[in-house]
Amino acid sequence: MNHWTSLLAQGYQDIRKLSTFLHVSEEEIRTLEQVQEKYPLFVNPYYLSLIDPSDPDDPVRRMCIPSAEELYTSGSLDTSGEKSNTVMPGLQHKYAQTALILSTNQCAMYCRHCFRRRLVGISQEESAVDLVQIAEYIRSHREISNVLISGGDAFMNSNEVIREYLSLLCDIPHLDYIRFGTRTPVVLPQRITTDPELKSLLSEASRRKKVYLVTQFNHPHEITSEAVRAVRELLLLGIPVRNQTVLLKGVNDDAQTMGTLLKELTAIGVIPYYVFQCRPVTGVMNHFQVPLRRGYRIMESAMNQQNGMGKSFRFMMSHVTGKIEILGFRDETSMLFKYHQAKYDSDKSRIFELPISEDQCWLS
Repeated sequence: MNHWTSLLAQGYQDIRKLSTFLHVSEEEIRTLEQVQEKYPLFVNPYYLSLIDPSDPDDPVRRMCIPSAEELYTSGSLDTSGEKSNTVMPGLQHKYAQTALILSTNQCAMYCRHCFRRRLVGISQEESAVDLVQIAEYIRSHREISNVLISGGDAFMNSNEVIREYLSLLCDIPHLDYIRFGTRTPVVLPQRITTDPELKSLLSEASRRKKVYLVTQFNHPHEITSEAVRAVRELLLLGIPVRNQTVLLKGVNDDAQTMGTLLKELTAIGVIPYYVFQCRPVTGVMNHFQVPLRRGYRIMESAMNQQNGMGKSFRFMMSHVTGKIEILGFRDETSMLFKYHQAKYDSDKSRIFELPISEDQCWLS
């Protein structure tokens, strides 16, 4: 088995080098080169192997290979107001109980639907610089009960950096738990399966403070034997694995695919807890967003395919004002929504109703 660092070193950053494998014409290459200049391409050999190269609409391909549709300029590069919630480089504090750390701008694969494409593979300006200062902020804000270490991908940090985060955060008494946001179980499971040092430091930390891992499986084709092994090894360390799927047009926007994904995740011990509405990100919204009304119908049908554990997920929107659950239809024109997390006190737990057209994908 290749060590994860070898797979990263063999990764592809140029569409031209993939053109023969993907059957891309010279004309398409020139267009996609324009895309990768704006939004970098990176895919490692493991994740690339999940693509059916004969299928131009392959769902895994849509998630990792650039598209001409990314050149559309509508949308925003900061759809949930991250800039306004930043208290120091790399640290956001939008919700009272949660501190979010942008630990790196690197990923093991650059998702074409990424909502942080303004920084992933491009800029380190928003990444954490002073870990001690970040820990002191968290220590001085006793309302913070959990920390999410994200990025980029939190597991693209070196083991030394991960150990430093855990050492600093495990010593803060008012933290209930620490979460790592990482797609490595999905896109590079070898990061876990071939690195005993990482597993050792996670195991040591989890004896001091509860550690969770949050990942993102979006399609059943991503649930490979390698991914299952990575999940199993994490669970054996006592680290729960939870999943946040993104509803993506052309990837999982039908009830059977979504239902199968959620069912197979619960079968391997990964508990789905959010399915997110895709955000109106520049270069993303035009080809990945699914209308809200259609999305809810998909979610209800997928829900009906699940057993008890699989029914625990919620269909959510990460809005500038908070995390909003999409509750369902009020009537033929209106839908109901509920704040689960709110930036403003006046919105906490608020249920509200809005008219939603058949083609509407977001709340203004």
